[in-house]
Amino acid sequence: MSEISRYGASGRPPAGRIGIGLELDDIHLKILEVLRENGRISVAALAERVGISRANAYTRFEALRADGAIKGFTAEIDHVRAGLGITALIFVTVRQQMWKQFRAELARMPEVEYCAITTGQHDAMIQVRVADVAEVHAMVTDRLANIPAVKATETVFILDEVLKRPYVLPGDRDRDRPARRAAQETSGEVPLGKMRFVGAAEGRAALQKDG
Repeated sequence: MSEISRYGASGRPPAGRIGIGLELDDIHLKILEVLRENGRISVAALAERVGISRANAYTRFEALRADGAIKGFTAEIDHVRAGLGITALIFVTVRQQMWKQFRAELARMPEVEYCAITTGQHDAMIQVRVADVAEVHAMVTDRLANIPAVKATETVFILDEVLKRPYVLPGDRDRDRPARRAAQETSGEVPLGKMRFVGAAEGRAALQKDG
């Protein structure tokens, strides 16, 4: 069955659905939230954390896997401890008729951890992890520069990875909003993009006090 026949001419699933059509409800999101914290949690512990029966947790977990919402499980390593202390972003401008060659060459580079096609000045962003700066230099000048599909590159070294999440969920922002609102009210901070109006009497009293 083709993507168009499943999802219509847009080729995208309907809003509020994932994969082949599994309805993504609050319980599914809670399961994904718990798995984000501990991907090796047992089904029994998962059921207890989510507040559902063990059978229900198992059924929902397997449905998420079968549907493709959960793609797999992997270990998260410390790259510095593993000997890959240098991380760099390489922005690449690709000759537009040679994307196939660019993709093929990129697949043969084990240093590449991630690549995305982007908008803006460049066409793609590559993230690499290597042992030292010399390896980045060699990759850019000796390997990427010699690929006919590559027109230009720009390299940026990452100094510190401040925040990295396994994945984000639709409800993350909503859960954080009450805490941020309470903090703003306590500190008197005005949210960015909003104005605070001061009454005439209040403003006049403040001016007299300052004077």
